[in-house]
Amino acid sequence: MTKILKASFLLICLFSVSLSALAQETAEEYIDLGIKKFEAKEYMEAIVAFNEAIETDPSSHQAYYMRGNIKQKFSDIHGAMQDYNRALDAKSDFSEAYFERGNIKYMLQDYYGAINDYTKAIEFNENNLEAYYKRGQAKQQLEAYQDAINDCTKIIEKDPKNVDAYFLRGVLRLEYGQRTQGCLDLSKAGELGDLKAYEMIRERCNDRCCPPEDN
Repeated sequence: MTKILKASFLLICLFSVSLSALAQETAEEYIDLGIKKFEAKEYMEAIVAFNEAIETDPSSHQAYYMRGNIKQKFSDIHGAMQDYNRALDAKSDFSEAYFERGNIKYMLQDYYGAINDYTKAIEFNENNLEAYYKRGQAKQQLEAYQDAINDCTKIIEKDPKNVDAYFLRGVLRLEYGQRTQGCLDLSKAGELGDLKAYEMIRERCNDRCCPPEDN
């Protein structure tokens, strides 16, 4: 009798593991389908697929993240925030989710919160150059110019041809009173193809009446 009970228990355990594996595979299939629909810009079909993935596997961080991206695209920023929160509950080192949640906080003018999320995104992926850039923009809003300049410098160290980083650092340096360095950064941005940089150079760098005010 004991042998029968042990065998039955073993079969139940194996069956439970098999069901769990099947659910996991099904959730991944729904996610793959959702991503294909997302890339095809069939957003409603994509949401349905991600909903199915979450119903199948409530801990699917990728499904919450992708559904959040769709909600953000349609300006449902509070719904997107909730999905990013759930994605991070399921996977606490999810760099992309921190980055997107930071973008929402930036839109809501919660610049300190955005900086914290961008910092976490960088912590879990030090090559997330967009996170450095957006963190620099958030610091700009708080007039933390030197810290923002440092973020742009970090991007340029990793990607010496990053035109956006040169442009933003040039603007920041002008705002911080580092006129000569700022104008040189704008010149480099123009050299790399950003024509807006030349417009700013004409407006801010070619005025002979005002001497440089470099710190």
